[in-house]
Amino acid sequence: MGKVALAAKITHVPSMYLSELDGPRKGTRQDAIDGHVEIGRRCRELGVDTIVVFDTHWLVNASYHINCAPKFGGTYTSNELPHFISNLAYAFPGNPELGQLLARVCNEHGVEALAHPATTLGPEYGTLVPMRYMNADQHFKVVSVSALCTVHYLNDSARLGWAMRKAVEEHYDGTVAFLASGSLSHRFAQNGLAPEYAFKIWSPFLETLDHSVVDLWERGDWKTFCEMLPEYASKGHGEGFMHDTAMLLGVLGWSAYDGQAEVVTPYFGASGTGQINAVFPVTPQDGHAVPKAVASSADGFSTVATRL
Repeated sequence: MGKVALAAKITHVPSMYLSELDGPRKGTRQDAIDGHVEIGRRCRELGVDTIVVFDTHWLVNASYHINCAPKFGGTYTSNELPHFISNLAYAFPGNPELGQLLARVCNEHGVEALAHPATTLGPEYGTLVPMRYMNADQHFKVVSVSALCTVHYLNDSARLGWAMRKAVEEHYDGTVAFLASGSLSHRFAQNGLAPEYAFKIWSPFLETLDHSVVDLWERGDWKTFCEMLPEYASKGHGEGFMHDTAMLLGVLGWSAYDGQAEVVTPYFGASGTGQINAVFPVTPQDGHAVPKAVASSADGFSTVATRL
């Protein structure tokens, strides 16, 4: 049936947008922009029709959610950093069919997910920034998945990623790319120090930790990385508690993944946080190492359909 053609961990720093504009930041994030353009080029070359983004700026407090409206368009200003992203115009098609399929198969795997094909909800900038550079011509359909998960289990996010891969491979007539849109360490500079840390990491500990993680990725030591992910998410101030990364590793087969990351944009600092663009080759997997769903096995669990 369908195919997962590309997987990547990507940056979405808002300074990429500032880098386009006249002023002191102009051109300073061109390497990150070029990385996005390259990933978009590869998606075209691989025949991708839809990009699914695990967005660490879409905060949810219950269940997993999939924004799969037929089309997206409007003007966006960040509520977090309105001085960085202001009045950004965006437009691209959605994929309601795929979004609803992803939700159905996630639920079959024990991960409660809700698709929203008829919604006025706009995407967050974890989706908008990469689509600005990968999809300016609206070539790809886009589906956005909530990945700032406040009360969720990383194991459930990994299972969600695997379920989405199976949905594509077993039920979808098309080719899909999955992007984990979020940073490595994500400790913002203390208020008042942001300019000083515009191109730096907050601490030597976090920078060393991030470099160790990238080394694991490039060597393909996924067993070690998956084992350390919960503690990395905590002590490394992981963006969205690293749920985007757990989802991506779920797509790839979790600790049984046997590929090696290819760094497209080398590691860099942004407002204290650690950033990268890296592509992960998709290899054949049977899913045996992917954790089972946790939340749905808890005493007292009930589905959304029975609660609303």
